[in-house]
Amino acid sequence: MGIDLPLIWTFIIGFGLMMYVVMDGFDLGIGLLFPFVRDEAERDVMVNTVAPVWDGNETWLVLGGAALLAAFPLAYAVILSALYIPLVLMLLGLILRGVAFEFRFKADEAHKPAWDLSFTGGSYTAAFFQGVSLGGFMNGFTVENGAYAGGALDWITPFSLFTGLGVVVAYALLGTTWLIIKTEGPLQNRMVTLARPNVLILLAVIGIVSLWTPLAHPAVAERWFSYPNLLFFSPVPILVVATVWALLRSLGGKRHVAPFLLALFLIFLGYSGLAISLWPHIIPPDITIREAAAPPQSMGFTLVGALLIIPFILAYTSWSYYVFRGKVKAGEGYH
Repeated sequence: MGIDLPLIWTFIIGFGLMMYVVMDGFDLGIGLLFPFVRDEAERDVMVNTVAPVWDGNETWLVLGGAALLAAFPLAYAVILSALYIPLVLMLLGLILRGVAFEFRFKADEAHKPAWDLSFTGGSYTAAFFQGVSLGGFMNGFTVENGAYAGGALDWITPFSLFTGLGVVVAYALLGTTWLIIKTEGPLQNRMVTLARPNVLILLAVIGIVSLWTPLAHPAVAERWFSYPNLLFFSPVPILVVATVWALLRSLGGKRHVAPFLLALFLIFLGYSGLAISLWPHIIPPDITIREAAAPPQSMGFTLVGALLIIPFILAYTSWSYYVFRGKVKAGEGYH
């Protein structure tokens, strides 16, 4: 039996995107939380918790995009054509955020609020349009003769706008739980206070999306609610509720890492629900991973490079987080 290259590449791309959500989610969450923290010293602490690692976090987004181009060029062409505007707005948000991240440390007191506003605006823009792109992807695309045949604004739907807000809520939760790990005192207490309603809002978002998707797409409803799939997939919503309960219980406890890990698991459950709903389509609603795959020779050649690069990225990421472990206090920094 030969190697199933489309399946392997699907897992690589899925892994890369999940790593991006894990790594850059709490990073973006720092900017999303700025409006809730007015003290400049505390804002400096918040930014310093990610200052040594934030550049490397976005490596996974680049990897996911490059892998999609190499392994599924048809999907790359259709998805980027359909979601060109929200993806460009997302990138502009990331650029604005990155510039503000560096300049706020070098600005004088008169200009620092402007860079704080830019950092916040870039974070909200990037997070929101990532969610909008996700919603547009879930809604599917019109494809004719191997090309996107829809309109430039087809991505603007109530569902995609709602998923945009949902991603903002999810990243904010990752940000609060990350700061619970990395800070102490009044700032940590404020993050615990913010995290509790954030968890419940995210649970509501997950519930609404879980109902909205099958109602809007009969094929997804058939996937989830037909027998015996209903038995196989029922652990997912059960685990979501159990994780939310455990997360609420862990907030304010002495184990500061537990809320962050549980928040990550909650995001993973949502990610797995998305995969269940769409599998095996990489261009919803009709084109599968095998129909969109590149020639086997191309996929095999690029797979060698990916298997060499990914361990280096994982090693560097692990090393950087290990070196800069521990609490960050006021007056300490990496700039």
